[in-house]
Amino acid sequence: MTTLLQTAFTEAAKLSDSEQEVLASRLLAELAAEDDFDRDIARTSDKLAALAREALAEHRAGQTEALDPERL
Repeated sequence: MTTLLQTAFTEAAKLSDSEQEVLASRLLAELAAEDDFDRDIARTSDKLAALAREALAEHRAGQTEALDPERL
C-alpha cells in the first residue's frame, strides 16, 4: 500500500462509523465504475481504431480544416 493511501485510510479511520460506511461505498462505487469504463473501452477499441483510420484518411485527402480555438 502506498504512503498516500495509508494516510487516507488513517484519516478515514477517524470518521464516525456512518461516515466510514459512506466513504467506503463511494470508494467501491468509484472502483466499480473504473472497471466498467475499462471494459467499455476494451469492447469498443475496434470501433475507435476504425474511426481513427477514417479520420486520418479524411485528413490526408484534404477533407478537414485546421481548428481555430478562437472561433469555437
